Amino acid sequence: MEIETEQHPLLPFLPNGARLLMLGSFPPQKKRWSMDFYYPNLNNDMWRITGFLFFNDKHYFLNETHKAFCRERIINFLTQKGIALFDTASTVRRLKDNASDKFLEIVTPTDISKLLYQLPMCHAIATTGEKATDTLCKQFEVTPPKVGDFSEFMFENRLLKLYRMPSSSRAYPLSLEKKADFYRNMYQRIGML
Repeated sequence: MEIETEQHPLLPFLPNGARLLMLGSFPPQKKRWSMDFYYPNLNNDMWRITGFLFFNDKHYFLNETHKAFCRERIINFLTQKGIALFDTASTVRRLKDNASDKFLEIVTPTDISKLLYQLPMCHAIATTGEKATDTLCKQFEVTPPKVGDFSEFMFENRLLKLYRMPSSSRAYPLSLEKKADFYRNMYQRIGML
């Protein structure tokens, strides 16, 4: 039986003046979404890490019932801070019925250059996990940095820093606070925190 391909279900989120482009690998299946936006799975800690760092409240981006993330609050925050979002894969095949990158076959990688042309103020990229990092590094022939570190590369006449962040998935065996330390360092280096 042939495994069907999935197209990316979201448009790139590219606010004017964005200085940071965050790239994951690909969204989970819709059945795991709590909202119609990036990092929608309640078992993913991206928005808890962000709430913890910027508002000292890991529940800041949850709605009143704590059963979904608040899309509007997230979008307002990202727009104000200048953070763009997309993923390194535009078309994938899921080799197993889960959200694990390990079982994600990238059919069509995202053309990251196209995104960067739309983000002239962007000088930093953060990849959230190994597959996203490896996919981006192949496109730009960059040496993958260690988790929590960065590599530099030129795009057109622009010096970019590629930060490799730990996955915000709970499958990645690190506490929320320890993951937040990596993200804090990155946001501080960029001058956002």
